[in-house]
Amino acid sequence: MLEPTIKDIAKICGVGVSTVSRAINNHPDINPETKQKILDTIQEYGYVPNDSARNLKRSDAKAIAVLIKGISNSFFTNMIQVIEKECKRKNYIMQLSHVEADEDEVNVAQKVVKEKRLRGIIFLGGLFSHSEEKLSKLNVPFVFSTVGSIPENISRNLYSSISVDDRLESAKMVEYLINSGHIRIAILVAEAQEQSISKLRLEGYYDTLKAHNIAIDPNLICHTNDALSHFSMENGYLSTKKLLARGESFTALYAVSDSLAIGALRALHEAGLRVPEDISLAGYDGIDMTNYIVPSLTTIRQPVEKMAKDTTKLLFDIISGKREHQHITYPAELVIRESTRQRE
Repeated sequence: MLEPTIKDIAKICGVGVSTVSRAINNHPDINPETKQKILDTIQEYGYVPNDSARNLKRSDAKAIAVLIKGISNSFFTNMIQVIEKECKRKNYIMQLSHVEADEDEVNVAQKVVKEKRLRGIIFLGGLFSHSEEKLSKLNVPFVFSTVGSIPENISRNLYSSISVDDRLESAKMVEYLINSGHIRIAILVAEAQEQSISKLRLEGYYDTLKAHNIAIDPNLICHTNDALSHFSMENGYLSTKKLLARGESFTALYAVSDSLAIGALRALHEAGLRVPEDISLAGYDGIDMTNYIVPSLTTIRQPVEKMAKDTTKLLFDIISGKREHQHITYPAELVIRESTRQRE
């Protein structure tokens, strides 16, 4: 069923439209069992009450949604700015929504699409483990940009994707650290479940250690605090303090995002450790701030502006029927700065 209406929900539940309306509006004059049945049906069929439908037609709505998971990650700031600029250039409105770590992106997307009558969606960050059936209910084109791996059982004709190869690029960073003489390399990992970006970067770390016959030490793998924003500087700071409290020796610390690395830098300083003299520190993403902190941060720089521009252009082209869904992977760049050094 495509975009069920309140009449459809009423018919499925065997009640009148007014009864469905009372359930939606939490009216006391309704049987609790009937109310629960209606709410369960609404959830199952993806119906979202649409107060603006009387005044707004889809053909008139030049707007797209950008759903972002990981709003505390400074990497997304530049992407959002570029996407917004491209939207204005095309006379589109950008509807930005923050998806909490424990929220279901597709449920949020379904609600936003129905309420705002949008033409397309860009998903930024996070991971996807949803079924093809659930994704197909969105009924508008969507692009996964900088999102972790999509399950292989989902048809690639259903969506577009733009990203770097996080596993490969992460391996590049660890390779550089090993070639600089580091064997005991600690890592800060955030949100490392399923096929998230963080998990892919952790796998790149594993791959390189194994390729060099370096044993993986679980004590050097520090998972960030799930109660805090996963990619925040605060989480990097507190997680590094936790890592240091273990008393394990290491000569390099690799954080799977620059924001985590910046927080780690403060924790290392407070512990009396010099970067890079005592500990080499590396990040991932290439956010602008990393070039201005002291010492400047060695990082993997993603082509943010190009990815954001191409994400927006691809979505607009799909909306207008100029292109089919595409899957694009970009190379990233290892940027060596002051925070790492060759071991003697």
